[in-house]
Amino acid sequence: MAESSPRVEQAWRHAREVYSELGVDAEDALERLARVPVSLNCWQGDDVRGFEDGGAALDGGLAVSGNYLGRARDPDELRRDAEQALRCIPGRHRFNLHASYAETGGARVDRDALQPGHFAGWIGWARERGLGLDFNPTFFAHPKAADGFTLAHADPAVRGFWIEHGRACRRVGAAFGAALGTPCVTNVWVPDGYKDTPADRAAPRARLAEALDQVFAEELDPALQLDAVEPKLFGIGSESYVAGSHEFYLGYAISRRKLLCLDMGHQHPTEVLSDKLSAALPYLPGVLLHVSRGVRWDSDHVVTLSDELEELAKELVRLDALGLEGAPPRVHLGLDFFDASINRVAAWVIGTRSLQKALLLALLEPADTLQALERDGDFTGRLALLEELKSLPAGAVWDYHCLRQGAPVGLAWLDEVRRYERDVLSQR
Repeated sequence: MAESSPRVEQAWRHAREVYSELGVDAEDALERLARVPVSLNCWQGDDVRGFEDGGAALDGGLAVSGNYLGRARDPDELRRDAEQALRCIPGRHRFNLHASYAETGGARVDRDALQPGHFAGWIGWARERGLGLDFNPTFFAHPKAADGFTLAHADPAVRGFWIEHGRACRRVGAAFGAALGTPCVTNVWVPDGYKDTPADRAAPRARLAEALDQVFAEELDPALQLDAVEPKLFGIGSESYVAGSHEFYLGYAISRRKLLCLDMGHQHPTEVLSDKLSAALPYLPGVLLHVSRGVRWDSDHVVTLSDELEELAKELVRLDALGLEGAPPRVHLGLDFFDASINRVAAWVIGTRSLQKALLLALLEPADTLQALERDGDFTGRLALLEELKSLPAGAVWDYHCLRQGAPVGLAWLDEVRRYERDVLSQR
């Protein structure tokens, strides 16, 4: 299925000339694309089970459908699967862990007692492969989260347990940053909410804010660890009320100077993040972007090259939010989906490559020309150019990027994943 190198290179030369005529340096676009890391989500490889007590049953509004063969059953299998995915993805990237993926050597360690040593295997693996690590406290799939509340819980003892868990996870994140030389983004999401209409919307939010303040009370070096908070519109079991709503966390992130995590699947179906980024980012220290694909609801489908993903990527480039012009990045990219109905390794590859293709399209956009047309009121020219860009040979530029980065070109990656399924996944 792969193209031969001469054919890829010939197509690349033609594409470079086409873009040059529009004032776009395709070579520069590829150089910048190679500097954008994507944080692959560990939970795609094992259906969000984690490794506590052999894998926990999900709750907290999470559900994974499908029973495709080859789910990772232990950390070594998960790491091996991630390595196969990374071989099929151009560039150098990151890996995003949940606290429930700790390696405790068979000992029972509750979540409020987690320490960096419980992730030593992950740190060693990431260091050996040149990966950064990101982190998430796991506020679900636990007896103390069974009633749907954690940091906003009315019981001080339960709330205190989850506060200690959040504190412990921030220290783990800082240890990741110290060991790997790149700051870990530690993201807090809680499922807290009600299935039906509450009589008191304010009290849980007051408790949540107070608990978050306690979680974040310890000052940690931002060169090692960055804090993010993640809102949600609704969830299974919290259809009528979510304590950590968008408005709550937007205010909290601005007032406490935290990163705001924006998930593409956590919006109302009529809302899009591409329109929100320029509105929120000027007031925030940064954004953690969870790249996902909602279908009718927050169903965390595998990312595809959709119109909205393209628009979001354009905003990231137009705003220089990825730090490609020398400043530190203000937006951090991570995947958030889990699909057990297809090959899990392939899901990682499809999702990451789709995001990278969207970023490449944005980097190949003659943004200065488009914005000049807009400033001059030439909306006809703006629309005409936007439409013309859709049929330009971006695919040839992408293929050359894969070739140069040592990643499979075209669908050759699928042949590799299918061989891996035959030799490895099918034996589990």
